[in-house]
Amino acid sequence: MLIVQCAEILIMELPKDFNPDFDGLRGALEEEPSVSIRRNCGKSRPFGPDADTVPWCPEGIYLDCRPQFTFDPCLHQGRYYVQDASSMIYSSIVRSLTADGCGPMVYLDACAAPGGKTTAAIDSLPAGSLVVANEYVPLRAQTLKENLVKWGYAGVVVSRGDTRRFKDLPAMFDIVAADVPCSGEGMFRKDPEAVRQWSHSLVEECAARQRVIVDNLWDSLKPGGYMIYSTCTFNRRENEDMLRWILDNYDASAVDLELPAEWGIVGREGCLHFLPGRIRGEGLTVAVVRKGGAGQSWHFSAKSVKESSADRKLADICRGWLKNGDDYVVESSGTSIRALPRRWMPQIKELEKRLDVIYAGVDAALLKGRDLVPSHPLAMSTAVAPEAFICQEVDYPTAISYLRREAVVLPQSAPRGFVMLTYMGAPLGFVKNLGNRANNMYPNEWRILSTHVPTEPVRLF
Repeated sequence: MLIVQCAEILIMELPKDFNPDFDGLRGALEEEPSVSIRRNCGKSRPFGPDADTVPWCPEGIYLDCRPQFTFDPCLHQGRYYVQDASSMIYSSIVRSLTADGCGPMVYLDACAAPGGKTTAAIDSLPAGSLVVANEYVPLRAQTLKENLVKWGYAGVVVSRGDTRRFKDLPAMFDIVAADVPCSGEGMFRKDPEAVRQWSHSLVEECAARQRVIVDNLWDSLKPGGYMIYSTCTFNRRENEDMLRWILDNYDASAVDLELPAEWGIVGREGCLHFLPGRIRGEGLTVAVVRKGGAGQSWHFSAKSVKESSADRKLADICRGWLKNGDDYVVESSGTSIRALPRRWMPQIKELEKRLDVIYAGVDAALLKGRDLVPSHPLAMSTAVAPEAFICQEVDYPTAISYLRREAVVLPQSAPRGFVMLTYMGAPLGFVKNLGNRANNMYPNEWRILSTHVPTEPVRLF
C-alpha cells in the first residue's frame, strides 16, 4: 500500500506535461522486476541469436527467472555481472561518447559501488584506458574491489573516500560518471526499505548532497570532457532541476544522446527517464553534459615518477605470468607484488598521493618465505598468460567446493605445486597441489557461506 501512495504522490507532483509519460507507473511499481545479466566482453563469447537481448546493450540479456547466481561458478569467475537492464545504458552512453576513434582515456566513476556501471564502462571504453572507481562507504568499497578484481581489467584503480578529494586532481579525467546517492524512487519495487524511507525532506536532502558531489568533481574533468549524471529516482528536483543547476553554474552544455524511440526511454529537458511499464527495467534517470573547452589538462611527466621496483628476478617471473609483460611495471610493497600498466604510471602515482587507493593494477603475487605465490586477482585478470601455469579443469561439485574454500582433491595425474583450476575452460583460481590434497587459495572473505548446494549445476553459459 505504501508503494502505491508514494507513486501517487510522485505522479501528482510532476508537471502536467509529464503525466502522459508517467501513465502506468503506479501499476508497474507493483509488478515483479525483470532479471538481466551482462556478459564480460573480455571473458565471454557473445550470446546466441535467440537470446532476449537488452535493446541498448548488446552484451546484456533478460532471463526468464532468477537462478541461484551464488552457485554459478561463472559469476565468481567474472564472466558476467547481474545488473538491472536500465543501468546497462552506461554501455551505450560511454560507447557513444568515445565513438570518434579517440585513443585510451582516463575515466572516473565517482560513486561506483557495487561496480555494475564501472564494469559496463570498462567494456565500452577504448582499449587500454585507465578506470578509477571510488566509493565513500568502506564496506561498499570492498565489494567494489571484489567485483572489479573478478572482472579482470588491469587498468583499474579503486579508491575510497569523499568526492571532495577529487578537487585536488584538476583536469585529470576525460569522462566523470556520478551515479549519485538519491531518494531511490526507482528502486521501490525491489527494495521495501526505499519505500519506507521516502519523504519530501529526503528528496531535498539528496538534492543538496548531489550539488556538493557535482561541485567536488567538476574541476577534475578535462576541458571538453563529459560528465554522466544519473539517479535511480524520478522526481524533477533531483533530475531536471539538477541538470539546470549544472548548466547555470558551470561552463557546460547538455548532450543530446539521440536514442532510438523504440527503446521506450522518455526524454525530458535533457534527462532520460527509464520508467517501469515503458521499459523492462527499474527506474533510472540519466543526463550527460560537456565541459567547456577553456583551460589546460593536467600534464604528467613520466620522469617525475619514482617506481618502487621489485627484485629484478621476482619482477621477471611476474612479467612472465602476464600477456605482454613488458607493458607493466612490477612493484613490491612488503610481501605483496603488483603489476601496474606502464603507460599510466604517472597518473596512478598521482592518484595514490591524493586518494585512499585500496587497489591498483593487478595484485600478482605474495612472497612467502622462498615461495613466490601467485594471487587470486592474477587468476581473474584478463592479462594473465594461461600458458604460464599448469591448468586443471574441474567439474561443478569441485568448483563449488573450491568457492566454499573447502579441501580440493585433484587427480593423481595432476602435477605438484601451484595449479590454476579452470571451470568450463576459464580460470577459477589457484591451488597448491601436495599430492594427497590441494591447499585452497581462494580468498577467505569471498567464499560461499551457504551450506545449501543445488542438486543440478547452475549454468547460464
